[in-house]
Amino acid sequence: MPRKPLRCHQSLRDRPLSFSPFARSMAMIACAKKAKNKSQEIKLRNKDVKSSSCNGKVELSDSSEDEEFQGVVQADFVFFDPKPGDFHGVKVLLQTYLDRKQWDLSGFVDLVLGQPTVGTLVKIENDEDDGVYSVVTVLNLERYKNNKCMTEFKNYLLEVCQGNEVVANLKSLFGEHAQGVGIIVSQRVINLPSQLLPPLYDALFDEIEWATEDEPTEELRNSFRFKMFIVISKIYKHKNADQNKVKARNGDEAIIYIKPEDEILLELSSWSVCFPLHSQQVTTSELTNYRMMGLVMAVDATKVGIFRKNLHSVIDDS
Repeated sequence: MPRKPLRCHQSLRDRPLSFSPFARSMAMIACAKKAKNKSQEIKLRNKDVKSSSCNGKVELSDSSEDEEFQGVVQADFVFFDPKPGDFHGVKVLLQTYLDRKQWDLSGFVDLVLGQPTVGTLVKIENDEDDGVYSVVTVLNLERYKNNKCMTEFKNYLLEVCQGNEVVANLKSLFGEHAQGVGIIVSQRVINLPSQLLPPLYDALFDEIEWATEDEPTEELRNSFRFKMFIVISKIYKHKNADQNKVKARNGDEAIIYIKPEDEILLELSSWSVCFPLHSQQVTTSELTNYRMMGLVMAVDATKVGIFRKNLHSVIDDS
């Protein structure tokens, strides 16, 4: 089925592109608290490759021990299909996907890039470095069950997810129901413009639907007929969140969502579980009472339509 690439023009003044750990942390806090720009214009174009670009001013805020830079540049984000040449950029984005676990990340990246019909990479147009700013895709558990990286992925979740019921749910998804289970992989630089999220996820779920019709074999078509999705992400959880009195007492939120779509997914999830991370957390005054936690969610595929609608609503109204 021919794709309909998307181009959107918007101001990105409140979205600093930052890459040092400290700058990313500060950008994350700012993004969670600032009102986002509402200006957006969408146009459809016919291209052989899908593309969605956002033109506008971007504040750069990158810091290191040696130097600091602040300025305004023009950025044009474009959507691309995954390809082997993007290996390094995608691997960098997925470096902490499973916290500090030593696993076959290279093999996992190969799976992502080896599935060009479903999945999207976001880059900056005419970027000499050809950097990857976001990756969104879905991988079928059964299809890739014999890959080392998938075995290690499943073992990791069984290790970090506590509770007999959660472990039983995971084993069920990893076992007899694996054929209908997809891992949604969504990683990006922390301050990618939120206006890109609806078209990114629309592209993902549209491509899943197209793949059930267009893939060359029945086996491949069936591998995209998902019944359940697993999502791994990260959140900031208040130290007293489990007491259910955090906000009422001091105005703090119980959870700070690093990715706005996670709040929607959590509300729609069949079950979820949080677990402590070992990655070093950058300490700021705004996060003094928070701890970064891993978050695993299982979302029924029948909830996709609601998710897409709610994501558009949240981003359009922000």
